[in-house]
Amino acid sequence: MMGLVKPAEDGRRTRTEDLRLQLADEILRGDLPPGTPLDEVRIAARYGVSRTPVREALRQLSASGLIEVRPHRGAVVARLSPEKLEELFTAMAELEAVCAGLAAIRMLANERRELERVHDALGELVRSGDPQRYHELNEAFHNAVYLGAHNGHIAELTLATRLRLQPFRRAQFRNLGRLARSYSEHDRVVQAILRGDRDGASQAMREHIGTVKTSVDEYVDGH
Repeated sequence: MMGLVKPAEDGRRTRTEDLRLQLADEILRGDLPPGTPLDEVRIAARYGVSRTPVREALRQLSASGLIEVRPHRGAVVARLSPEKLEELFTAMAELEAVCAGLAAIRMLANERRELERVHDALGELVRSGDPQRYHELNEAFHNAVYLGAHNGHIAELTLATRLRLQPFRRAQFRNLGRLARSYSEHDRVVQAILRGDRDGASQAMREHIGTVKTSVDEYVDGH
């Protein structure tokens, strides 16, 4: 089984991660409009870091489709393609649905306990209203489902697609009331997995990703 990377539960992030998240937010809010050049030297000076984390952050943003890196011309903010985003979310919904369905019939007892533990922790974050921490633990929640599916190849495909969409998925939690709705959607997935309902788990997860896409659209349209 592949080694899925879980976010650090103490909330620590690397400089590259901080920078990537900051730039992604600015792009999604429209503070950095399409076509804006992203000069490594200027970004490094602005954030007080070396060019190494800047270069890596830009590489990761390129993989998400938020920027374009042009040979000999540097990086610029990409024009978001609604069609491409729709394709990625459709693939994401189907892949996650498969993982949830398999987890319902394959997840081991200790894995179910871990899923419940993470789910309970997310509930606490809904009450405290911490969108950044919720996003970080949300990654662990989905990782737990992938692991419980016990299919390394499908997990790798799902994780790769999720990483492409990560900046968009993170942005949704800025919407008013989204944390509570996300937790409620997760709860339907968890309960279906715990009762061994493969079809129910798949459908609940598919619907969850569908509302993620709607929330992302609302966030982007509102900024």
